[in-house]
Formats: sequence, C-alpha cells, structure tokens
Amino acid sequence: MFNVLERVAPGAGSVIAERFWCAIPAGRPMRAGQPGDVFKVGFGGREVVAEAWGEGPVVYLMHGWGGRRAQLDVLVEPLLWTGHRVIAFDAPGHGDSDPGAFGAGRGLLTEFAGALEAVIAVGGPAHAVIAHSLGAAGTTLAVLDGLRVGRVALIAPMADPIPYTYEFARALGFGEKIRTGFIRRLERRVGRLMTDFELPRRLKSTALSLPPALIVHDRLDKEVHFSDGETLAAAWPGSEFVATEGLGHRRILRDPAILERLVTHLTGVRV
Repeated sequence: MFNVLERVAPGAGSVIAERFWCAIPAGRPMRAGQPGDVFKVGFGGREVVAEAWGEGPVVYLMHGWGGRRAQLDVLVEPLLWTGHRVIAFDAPGHGDSDPGAFGAGRGLLTEFAGALEAVIAVGGPAHAVIAHSLGAAGTTLAVLDGLRVGRVALIAPMADPIPYTYEFARALGFGEKIRTGFIRRLERRVGRLMTDFELPRRLKSTALSLPPALIVHDRLDKEVHFSDGETLAAAWPGSEFVATEGLGHRRILRDPAILERLVTHLTGVRV
C-alpha cells in the first residue's frame, strides 16, 4: 500500500503513517507491589491517573511507550525504605489515564513531558525522577525545557526520534515523500520542530544547570538503540553510564543489581 501512496498520493500516505507512528502498543504489566493512594491530575483538559506511597522527598516514576505505572512497582518498596515518597503515573493514552490530544490509542512524546510537569506541580518538588524508554526521553525533554529536578535516572532512553523514522519508513515500505510529510504533520500537531527532540544536541548547547544523571542501557536492547544511551550520556555533563548485557529493554527494570544502582544513585543509600 505505502509504496503506491508514495508515488501517487504521498499526502494521504503521510496521514496514515502519522497514525501508525503514534499508535500505542497494547500491554498490561502485572502489579509487583501493594497499591498506593490513587489521585488524578488535570492535564490538557483531560485527567492523568497517579498513585502515591509514603512520605518524604518525592521520587517520581515514569513508564515508557506502551507501559503503565505498575511497570515500575518493584522500585516502590526500596524507595520507601530509604525514606522517600513515591509517585507513579500513567501517561496520557496509557493505563488508566484519559486519551491524549490525538485520541484513543495514540500518544505523543510531548505528552509524556507535559504530564510529568503537571504531576510534579501537584505532587511537589521532584527530589528525583526514574524513567524508562520514551518516558526517559520525555523526562530529558522536560528538564531541557526548564523543569527543576534534583536527580534523574534514565533507563533505555531514546536520544533522538529522527533515526527511528527512517527505520519506520523501511519497515512499512515508504520513501522520503511520506516520511517527511508525516514528520511535518507531527510538528504541526505538537507545535514544535523535530529539532527540539534532538536531545544530545540540546544537552550540549544548553545553558541550564542539569541534574546529576545515571543512564542505564542494555547492549541487546531490541527496541531502543544501545547507542542512544551512550550518546545521551556523552552529552550530559557529569552523567554516569552503566551498560548491561542480556537484560534487553524490559527485564532491565527487574534486575536486582540495576535496581540497587538506581536507588543508590537517587538516595545515597544502599539497599
């Protein structure tokens, strides 16, 4: 289909490609811990569902593309043990939160960043943020846009979406007319140029004081390039980079050694 649209109707092909690009994959991670206190936060005329545990300096947990807040449950208990309040939330279009601006089943990177800002505005200053995958990219975007965060830990972060648009085009069989067309549509939809999402470039040029960052990535990650984590760490002044082997994109969230490293980085306490 796309190879025909590339030749005769690239505009229509761009509409379809944008919808495919923004489609949220299905997934429902099982709970790994006890439920917390659920509350809702207004964002963009909709509601984001969040959950809180404990008292103390607040650590925010942010899932990735196609995930939900329960995906990071395993971090709650060690953070509570170190004297922190924990708040996790579902990004727009994910989990229990309302659909985002693009409608049911679709999401945008900017909504990950915006929802984090909205939840922090209600939940209180961020001692730290732990984020996975596209949530890690959204966290970095929010920090570069001026969000104040004490420390960050980024797991399997995406550094720049543009290289993935070429892979997306090859997978679906379309060329530059549709690829550039759907990128222009995305830019209009979010009100920002794609250059805003070139996170390593922005990290190198920012005048902001950046929070200490721990960046963790597995060499065998099949969803987000390992080189993204390396590139992001190289561009983030004073960051620490940890490479793992054989944990992939999601099992890295359950590895005891990585969990200990995350909590120690954010709290200064070994668990």
